[in-house]
Amino acid sequence: MRRDGPRRGQRGRRPPTPAGRIRRLRRRITLLFALVSAAGLVGMAVIAVHADDSSWRAQVDADLKLRTSEFSADLRYDEQGALEYPDPKEGVYDCPPVTLFTGTGGQVTPLAGPHRPCLAVPGPALQAVAEAAGRDGDLVRATVTAANGHRLRLSAQAFTGPAAENADGVVVAAVDTSGNLDDHERLTVLLGVACAVLVAVSALAGHWLAGRAVRPALTALDQQEAFFADAAHDLRTPVTSMRLLAETGLRGEADGREVLRRTLRQSTRMSELVDDLLTRARLMAGAVPLDREPLRLDQLVDAVVADTPAEGHRVTVRAEPVVVLADASLLRRAVANLLGNALAHGHSPGEPADVEVTVGADGTVAVDDAGPGVPPEQAKSLFERFRSGAGSSGLGLSIAAWVAHAHGGSLAVERGTRGGARFLLRLPVQKQP
Repeated sequence: MRRDGPRRGQRGRRPPTPAGRIRRLRRRITLLFALVSAAGLVGMAVIAVHADDSSWRAQVDADLKLRTSEFSADLRYDEQGALEYPDPKEGVYDCPPVTLFTGTGGQVTPLAGPHRPCLAVPGPALQAVAEAAGRDGDLVRATVTAANGHRLRLSAQAFTGPAAENADGVVVAAVDTSGNLDDHERLTVLLGVACAVLVAVSALAGHWLAGRAVRPALTALDQQEAFFADAAHDLRTPVTSMRLLAETGLRGEADGREVLRRTLRQSTRMSELVDDLLTRARLMAGAVPLDREPLRLDQLVDAVVADTPAEGHRVTVRAEPVVVLADASLLRRAVANLLGNALAHGHSPGEPADVEVTVGADGTVAVDDAGPGVPPEQAKSLFERFRSGAGSSGLGLSIAAWVAHAHGGSLAVERGTRGGARFLLRLPVQKQP
């Protein structure tokens, strides 16, 4: 039976890892952040450019209208109805240049113009806009290009004679808008550059913020991978021991009762290890709520010591009455882990452990043993992550440290007075009312 091979484009591609998917999500967040910022900035830039263009054009038209209106207001008619207008040599036509046309309807002819104009306005353009204003009897505007390439704005306004029936003439004013256009183009370029810079800055900021956002997820993945690796190592030891015991019992090479006894001991150890693993996973996920209540720390320590099988070891308790506000079950677990660690490692091989537990009035629980102690180079990182070794998973110390920090306390290790390790669990003491 024929099997379909991998599709084109998917051949040789591996599925992304969880860390790869998170990094790809970071890139997508960065791109989305940049696109949203670009859309907003470009939109505001377009509005600003359009507003600036409308503003300067409206200002130019208003100035031209004022110029033609003032000039029209200065025109006079004598008693015979003849038009009287200023002499061009007086300079009133020169800047902005004004041209006076006379005639009715669309038939107008130039009557007076600037003597020394500051602008060279094309004659055909002046004639065309004047004819349009005379024909319509209203204000007419137009934009033309001069011989030197400058853009000119023309405004033609019709005026009426004494009869006030038809337009008697037209006044045309002109102004050079090249400076306004240059300023507008500079503003457009400036806003474009500013938008590009701001989009780049927003992309960098989005990349940084996305990195901050996904960093806990990447850290959790690293912790999870380390957790699975160490958990697999710790579970492999009791499983292998139980398998060897089962094979030995099947071959009949050992006493059956002894095999069952050792199997029971290994299964108990595995059960405790699995319980520690589940507790550690819940603590890492933040799924363990704290049920704080006032409790006697000295009584809790006495109960933990009484419930812990010593198996030939010696445990001495010296406690002072003290009340702390804590979660009883979690605190009991932390003290039990410290005591179990001291009983397991706080003695020389083949010798019973001698452990001393001290509860101080300041909310400190000190667990001293007479074992080999903890090397100074390992003391700082002992509680950062669980460690395997000497037949122990090391999860107990990690759980105890988390419980201490969750209650606002701390867990530290130092060299004891008897040469062994001294674990100090500090908890805040409840203030008396």
